[in-house]
This record gives sequence, C-alpha cells and structure tokens, in this order.
Amino acid sequence: EGLGLMRKARWLATWRHSGHKPVFYHCISRVVDRRFVLGAEEKEKFRALMRVYERFSGCRVLSYCLMDNHFHLLLEVPPRPPEGFSDAQLLERLSALYPEAFVAEIAAQLAEARGKVAAGLAAEGVLTGPIHERFTYRMHDLGEFMKGLLQRYTQWHNRRHARSGRLWEDRFKSLIVEDGHAARAIAAYIDLNPVRAGIVEDPAAYRWSSYGEAIGGNAKGHGRRARAGLVRAWGAHQGLEADAEPWSGRIAAAYRELLLGKAEASAGVGQTTRGEGVREISYGGMLRHRIRYFTDGAVIGSRGFVDQAFASARQRFGPRRVDGARKLRGPAAPAAGLLWSLRDLRKGVTWN
Repeated sequence: EGLGLMRKARWLATWRHSGHKPVFYHCISRVVDRRFVLGAEEKEKFRALMRVYERFSGCRVLSYCLMDNHFHLLLEVPPRPPEGFSDAQLLERLSALYPEAFVAEIAAQLAEARGKVAAGLAAEGVLTGPIHERFTYRMHDLGEFMKGLLQRYTQWHNRRHARSGRLWEDRFKSLIVEDGHAARAIAAYIDLNPVRAGIVEDPAAYRWSSYGEAIGGNAKGHGRRARAGLVRAWGAHQGLEADAEPWSGRIAAAYRELLLGKAEASAGVGQTTRGEGVREISYGGMLRHRIRYFTDGAVIGSRGFVDQAFASARQRFGPRRVDGARKLRGPAAPAAGLLWSLRDLRKGVTWN
C-alpha cells in the first residue's frame, strides 16, 4: 500500500487510509472545451447535489468554489469504518440520494434477510452483506464521490439545456493535501478564485464559494455546513471536527486575515519574500496569485509528509530521484520551507 495512481492526474494517499487516517484532496474539474456554461442556476444545482453526495458518501467538502467553467473542492475522505455500517446507518445514507420508496424497498430486503438469519437459515452477513455492498463500495472513496457527483449533475444539466453528451473533461485533477498549514492554504486558495479572476474584490461577496456561503448564511442553517467545513480545514491537525460552532471569533477572524493577504504562516517562516524580478509578496498575498504547485504538485504539505508520500511510491520514480520534497519557487516562494511539493514543476511556477 502507498501512493496509488488513478490514471495520470489522480493521486491517492492509500498509505494514509491504511493507518485509518482521513485524507484531504484538492480536486479540480473543468467543463469540456472550458466553455462558460455554469450560471447562477447551474451553480445552485451543483452545490445542492454536492451536499447530497456528502451525506451519502461520508466524504466532506471543506472548501469549494464554483466558477463559470470549472470548480475546486477541498475534499476530506475518511477511511471506511472498520466495523462497517449498521442497517440503520446504511438506510440513512441511502435516504440522502434515493427516493423514499426505493429506501423502503431496501429496508424490506434487509428485514427479510435479518429474519432468515434469526431463524438460522443463513449465517450473519451472507444475506445482508451483498445488500450493503451494492452501495457501500461508493462510500468513503474519492473516485466514486467525483464520479457520482459529476454524472448526476451532467444528467440534470443536459435535461435542463436540451443537450446530450459529455459535459466535463475526461479526468479530474487531485492533489493530496496535508492537514495543518497546507489545508489552510489550499482552502483559502480555493476561496480566492473569484478574486484572482477579477470577479470580486472581497471573497465574501462571491456566493458560490465556501467562504461566501459561510458569511452569507444565517443562524437557521444556511451556511452552517460551509462554516463547519472551514473549521475542519483550519483545525483538523488540532483535533477540530467539522462543527460550525467554533467558527465565530478567532477562526473566522484568522481565516479572513489569510484571505485578505494580511496573515503570515508562522514566525520566521513564510514571511515577505522577494520573487523573481522586483516583486515582493507576503505569505497571505501569495494566495492571490496562481500557484501551480497547488493544482499540479501531486502532494503538498510539510517536508516529512511529502517525503513519506514519495517513500510509499518509490517504485514510480527513477533511480536518480533520492528524496521526495521539492522546494516551492516563484510566487509560492513565501511558503518555501513550510510547504513542499512532490513534483518539481518546471513550467508555470515563476512570475508571468
């Protein structure tokens, strides 16, 4: 077990799941030919389906941004529970995705199977196991989450716009992200997409992002899931769960400072750095620039984390490669020494 590879653009941190640890991924997918087809209605539908698939799959969206022709997610994929799911837990998951009548039919099948087990006609799991496995293979899985979400959205989009065929590019990208500094940086980088695109000056003004939803939501629940996701992105390494309550106060203020380019990473690391040419950039200001390491670096995190990923997939690299972590350059230089990349990118990492 180690660093799995799904096609060329998808990296899986199987060494983390083998230790029963959750994994964070930065996922990006684009509309085919990068057409601008995601308007307000489309984004609202995508966000609604995204939340449905969260509840069904057990994966958590910690940060997101829906743009006119692509989207970004910071997705947490927890390992499957080693004890599996109870019938009640399975039915609750199914109710998020399937009609009530379908869930009732599965409940009846499970009840019949349990009755036969109780009567001694079959061993525990022989009859109920296959019913569970029809659905649980799609849970706690990066590829299945993305496949299900994109397929469901495409079906709705094609009906809505009287079209047919493929909507998304063949492969989504995924970057393995360490919790802590890396997760905080990627969450903010995602929320700053509309700022980098020149759509808004303040990320709070963009409705279809985790920060915009967190700020724009109210106490009755709108925005609560977004706030919970950002709390988890901010403090997973400190044991914070996906809970909206800690958002108010210190976390909200610190995250906004990071978004506004006022925050430093830590004392003595990630301070203002002079990049190539004559520019100077702070750690917070860095996130307002395009950082290719954050989309194409394969693994982003501390030096030890990236080296661990490299060691788990040593056979995938040539004999001349002796270590994994690669220093960040160009606009990403303020994070050098704090964050590292698995890929030593050569293009698109310096000032334009």
